[in-house]
Amino acid sequence: MQTPPDTDPFVAAFRGSFAGILRWPQLDALWETLRQQADDGWYIYAVGEPPPGEPASKAQLENFIQEIDALLRKEHDEDYCGIVYVDDPKSPSFIKIFDPDNLGVSCGFSEAPPLPGWILSRIPPSDLPAALPQPGKRRRWWRSLFPG
Repeated sequence: MQTPPDTDPFVAAFRGSFAGILRWPQLDALWETLRQQADDGWYIYAVGEPPPGEPASKAQLENFIQEIDALLRKEHDEDYCGIVYVDDPKSPSFIKIFDPDNLGVSCGFSEAPPLPGWILSRIPPSDLPAALPQPGKRRRWWRSLFPG
């Protein structure tokens, strides 16, 4: 049985306060912080896929960081980042990564903003409602990282 959204710790954290990672060097610093905390139980969740039941291994987290960084820099061809949000840049526990291929109005106000493409969390993820379907090509990309 699923926890009601108003009492679900993951949903509460998802709705919390976040700081935008506006510049690429800030993203580099965030990745380095995660690498230092790799053994602290990070869950890697592709929104639209079933939530993971266990935290990622250090190797899985490193692979994800390398792959998502390459994808963001290639497909968000801007001199700024602005599509990654973190609860606390110096001591992160929840990170939202928006898909550059499905930004919609994520940078502004909307009654139904797009969900992030990926979430890194120390809290076991709950299945978020699919307000905006994730593009099929991202599912294929995700499945190539974690086959089976």
